Amino acid sequence: MEAVPRGTASICLFHAEKLGRTMSPTIYDVARHAGVGVGTVSRVLNDSPRVSETTRQKVLAAIEELDYHPSPIAKRLSLRKTFTIGVITPFFTRPAFVGRLRGVEAALTESEYDLVLYNVETTDKRDACFRQLPTSQRFDGLLLIALPPTDEDVAHFHQAGIPVVLIDAYHPALSHVVVDDVKGGYMATRHLIELGHTRIAYISDPLESPFRFTSSLHRYQGYRQALDEAGIPFRPEYHRWAEHGEEQARDMARHLLNLAEPPTAIFAASDTQAIGAMEAIRERGLRIPQDVALVGYDDIEVSRYLGLTTIRQPFFETGVKGVEVLLQAIDHPPAGPLRIEFPVELISRRSTLGDAVSPEPR
Repeated sequence: MEAVPRGTASICLFHAEKLGRTMSPTIYDVARHAGVGVGTVSRVLNDSPRVSETTRQKVLAAIEELDYHPSPIAKRLSLRKTFTIGVITPFFTRPAFVGRLRGVEAALTESEYDLVLYNVETTDKRDACFRQLPTSQRFDGLLLIALPPTDEDVAHFHQAGIPVVLIDAYHPALSHVVVDDVKGGYMATRHLIELGHTRIAYISDPLESPFRFTSSLHRYQGYRQALDEAGIPFRPEYHRWAEHGEEQARDMARHLLNLAEPPTAIFAASDTQAIGAMEAIRERGLRIPQDVALVGYDDIEVSRYLGLTTIRQPFFETGVKGVEVLLQAIDHPPAGPLRIEFPVELISRRSTLGDAVSPEPR
């Protein structure tokens, strides 16, 4: 079986300070200088208690005098670790995934671990990664971003004995770092209701995905919850879905604006889709928010400059926390799966409040 699934893009990220070290002096030089065996030097390097304090100090003095730096490869072999983390993510050029990967990379920079990134853009590649990487012996742990595994996948992970942590995905048997997308969808819709809107549309990715993505579904559930709570009947024609992208979102918004009774507000399941809707609204000569209010989700960088009201989720922070949970699991496996949930935040801007909103600090 292949260690790397055929046709799957992978990117290796090794931090510069971990490269370019010289191989001399060697552990044999240290052993000779201290008058001990190589095994004793190895035990000192690995903080083994099976070395007397006198011998330990003698070895440490030899290391300092020779300016010896242990080979990273030798250390990994002696500890039976690869000091490498595998990250599996789909469509890693999308803003949501880029933001989380920045957090992952930043957290690993502060550790001894390197990162190998697998970008999977088909379900076949995802399944191949889930099947092959846990048993490849190339990784000490795996991070899965936005890719919920099946029960069969989880059983395979456990059998392989490799720690796996989910980011923006859920399985009850694995530790996971998530945001409350149901609440985010509720907050976005509630904001529009409080502004007096009752004809509120929702545009999103398909609610059922072959990748088992859940964000659009959970945000839809929050949207429906807010409508129900306010006594506003759900109108099926106000929910449109298509594959993710600005162009697809623009077409969905055009369809909504062509209705006999078009919505006065649109909640988009991502800022990317909100930008597409914004283009459709403006090409009709309609004003935002006077004619159609607009709310996105994610708070990507461009949203601030477009004045887009949105739901901010902490991409970077969830990536950092995912690494922290995984490294802890590698060193000290938890008694059971952990759940870490980050809050989301409504960021109000011109696309719903018009000129009434105060400028954001730069």
